[in-house]
Amino acid sequence: MRHILALDEGTTSARAIIFDAEGGVRAIAQKEFTQQFPKPGWVEHDADEIWSAQIGVAIEAMSRARIEAKDLAAVGITNQRETTVVWDRETGIPVGPAIVWQDRRTAVYCDRLREEGHAGLIQSRTGLLIDAYFSASKIAWILEHVPDARRKAETGRLAFGTIDTWLAWKLTGGRLHITDAGNASRTMLFNIHTGRWDDELLKLFDVPESMLPEVRASSEVYGDIQSVGLKGVPLAGIAGDQQAALFGQRCFAPGLTKNTYGTGCFMLQNTGETPSVSRNQLLTTVAWKIDDRTTYALEGSVFVAGAVIQWLRDGLKIIRTSEEVNTLATTVPDNGGVYLVPAFTGLGAPHWNPHARGSLFGVTRGTTGGHIARAALESIAFQSAELLEAMRADAGQPPTELRVDGGASKSDLLMQFQADLLGIPVARPAVTETTALGAACLAGLATGFWKTTDELASQYRVERRFEPRMPADQVRELQANWKRAITRTIGWAAG
Repeated sequence: MRHILALDEGTTSARAIIFDAEGGVRAIAQKEFTQQFPKPGWVEHDADEIWSAQIGVAIEAMSRARIEAKDLAAVGITNQRETTVVWDRETGIPVGPAIVWQDRRTAVYCDRLREEGHAGLIQSRTGLLIDAYFSASKIAWILEHVPDARRKAETGRLAFGTIDTWLAWKLTGGRLHITDAGNASRTMLFNIHTGRWDDELLKLFDVPESMLPEVRASSEVYGDIQSVGLKGVPLAGIAGDQQAALFGQRCFAPGLTKNTYGTGCFMLQNTGETPSVSRNQLLTTVAWKIDDRTTYALEGSVFVAGAVIQWLRDGLKIIRTSEEVNTLATTVPDNGGVYLVPAFTGLGAPHWNPHARGSLFGVTRGTTGGHIARAALESIAFQSAELLEAMRADAGQPPTELRVDGGASKSDLLMQFQADLLGIPVARPAVTETTALGAACLAGLATGFWKTTDELASQYRVERRFEPRMPADQVRELQANWKRAITRTIGWAAG
């Protein structure tokens, strides 16, 4: 059994990756699934479609690697976080579409909670800021708006889960209703200090505790999989995508920092075994729990990163594939004074403004598709630079490098611009599939496939390091213009 299978369930696609004992990729399979936008600001997924896509790519990846279930030591899950599924325990059928983390339908509800003075309680218990991003308000919406959901929930018939919980339920034929401490910490219902669901918060959001999954460690053998093709393989690791990426980047020591460039953009810094409360609009989150030790992180979340490239492809149609954005962006020497703020679903950290909307500034008759493509790429780096600026202020000492991963990290143009803005090196690892790798590592540790985190750390390799080279005055001018654009974007949808 010399392989680990990672199920990497993201926001736009389900992926399965098989790793060998050296952390190398043996096979990958991927399938996109439907993005539903029934109303402005609403984003939904079909949970059954996610399950079908995920189990399908798992079997496909095993076929490509020419292995069978007996060749797998374990399976690990990593998932889009906060996305909310509620289903009937008896039938296993979801009561409605999954409400995606990007969804803003509960923004006004969250505004009311803030106005009523609940922000201090929620941040002190959960490490989170009140926002529609997290699961609690989504559960409350489902119970209020789905016919008969409240009655069924009160009788214990409904189950809630983020996508990890849904997949674990499906993989084990309904035997396991579980999550890990990291995913639990993203619900706005979990007390990160006690490691338990918080009674006061459950009462505030009017969520019956019977709906909630059992909270387990991020690395342990939870049980055997029952699904065809994987039957008998231990399910042994669970982590939300950003926590998994932090682990996969081997950020095991306090101060180590990573940024993942996916649909959104997420920067996490390991803060050790004591939660660090942010003074600069960042989140305090559980990174992972192994045995009885909980590791925490500071996190900054950008809602739209790689998704802005998808918008250029599917919305504006100025590129045919996502990879073409780099070619188009290099047709111009700079952004030509064009700034794109991709606040399509509001702004995340450090602004936390659900009423911001996407804006394009500085357009002239001379503006080309190249300028817009470059502005789109640069917007990802600008938003990430804001996160690091807040993290530096919270942590007191800046990181000496930023470890990067995710699809957009493959862009040399973007990574060089990121290093220029940050003023520190950007390190891209040899294996950029660090989200899936993190889930594999957690599952492998639980089953003895890897013995220690030291063994895992010794496998880390840098493929390329980008050093800052842009003059400081040019960086200051770019950042000043970006901040002007942000100021003029905030609050647009509030009227």
